[in-house]
Amino acid sequence: MASNVHGEFNQKVDYVFKVVLIGDSAVGKSQLLARFARNEFSLDSKATIGVEFQTRTLLIDHKVVKAQIWDTAGQERYRAVTSAYYRGAVGAMLVYDMTKRQSFDHVARWLDELRGHADKNIVIMLVGNKSDLGSLRAVPTEDAQEFAQRENLFFMETSALESTNVESAFLTVLTEIYRVVSKKALTANGPESAAKSSHLKGTRIVIPGQEPVPSSGGPLGCCSAT
Repeated sequence: MASNVHGEFNQKVDYVFKVVLIGDSAVGKSQLLARFARNEFSLDSKATIGVEFQTRTLLIDHKVVKAQIWDTAGQERYRAVTSAYYRGAVGAMLVYDMTKRQSFDHVARWLDELRGHADKNIVIMLVGNKSDLGSLRAVPTEDAQEFAQRENLFFMETSALESTNVESAFLTVLTEIYRVVSKKALTANGPESAAKSSHLKGTRIVIPGQEPVPSSGGPLGCCSAT
């Protein structure tokens, strides 16, 4: 179980994990980041310009893990940042607005871009944000679940405004990254060499009780090597 680290500046950081937020503009990426990193939410949030990141230090399995969460503008004109943005990322939150069907329809394109730039075994969570606006729902949960199962992604619906599932979504991704990297550390002469490697090749990741259902004959897990 993960928890916050108190007095984090006195702590030796064992791992730094880069996680990127991707998805259309105005789906709530920056609000999800603010809620997770600072437990804040702003109704007057302005569009993100370029790239920014925030950190939060957590304790996972008695190890100090610094999560470095990167946020970028979803508008097309900022897409030139992609290669640098994805470099070194070991996790991704692919966010859509469950009240805007178009933002969900674009998820496949964002996933293609992510897989084109990032390590092929990156841990990916599909996030349907704004679950507090249930009466305006335009994307049935079943549609998103079906897409996540087909693509071997984890999936949660969140509300940055109400803080619903935000912590769970980020911690699920970070804990799975930790499991992959720490498993590699056992065969790579200690955690330092594993932490330096952003390649998670050949590693299968499964969350008990939340694993995606594989397609017929497919591997179980979110990030199986192909």
